[in-house]
Amino acid sequence: MPRRPTEPAPLGRPLLLVNLKTYPTALGAGAERIARVLEELGRAAGVRVAIAPATADLSRVTATTSLPVLAQHVDPVAPGAHTGFTPPEAAQAAGAWGSLVNHSEHPLSPAAARETALRLAQLHLVAVVCARDLAASRRLGRVQPPYLAIEPPDLIGGDRAVSTARPEVVEGAVRAVAAVSPTTAVLCGAGVHDRRDVSKALELGAAGILVASAVAKASSPRDAIAELLSGF
Repeated sequence: MPRRPTEPAPLGRPLLLVNLKTYPTALGAGAERIARVLEELGRAAGVRVAIAPATADLSRVTATTSLPVLAQHVDPVAPGAHTGFTPPEAAQAAGAWGSLVNHSEHPLSPAAARETALRLAQLHLVAVVCARDLAASRRLGRVQPPYLAIEPPDLIGGDRAVSTARPEVVEGAVRAVAAVSPTTAVLCGAGVHDRRDVSKALELGAAGILVASAVAKASSPRDAIAELLSGF
């Protein structure tokens, strides 16, 4: 298992971060296969890549790849009597480099999002904090996470990418976050499917992209990953 760096942005830039969610073809052995392909193609393209498998697959993926692996969610609780919760320490013990925080499919209150990001930082784990709009980007940017992903919920899983459908949202998020946390890298998520979406996001100032269904639901994850990487 690779050693986790402790610098502010250990995943690197520009970054392709793939969230597998819990799509059936991306669970168990499927998660392993996608992770290995992502690692292979990312290395060949010279692009930094990372993956967020389902919680039950964290150890499985970290054991079979040298990729930075992130949890999809952790809870702002300490290890102890918390049945059904995932403290950051549990993700760390499974080999995770960090976690997504406040994804639109697993939202947190502003206070919980802030506490989760801070607890991850205390453990030298990476927080990729998700924001639904510009107001949330400004608010969550003040926590100074290594990464903030702008993802309007209505575009997630759709056919239109935020970078092409609403470029002003990406540009606005980049400016808003830079004003409160210059070291935070902004990722572009929601509806990103092809090289044009990726190149447009980078043109607008994003430091990378966060994708899910474009890879996890693809008939050929290899082709989908190659297409996205070509946009870098």
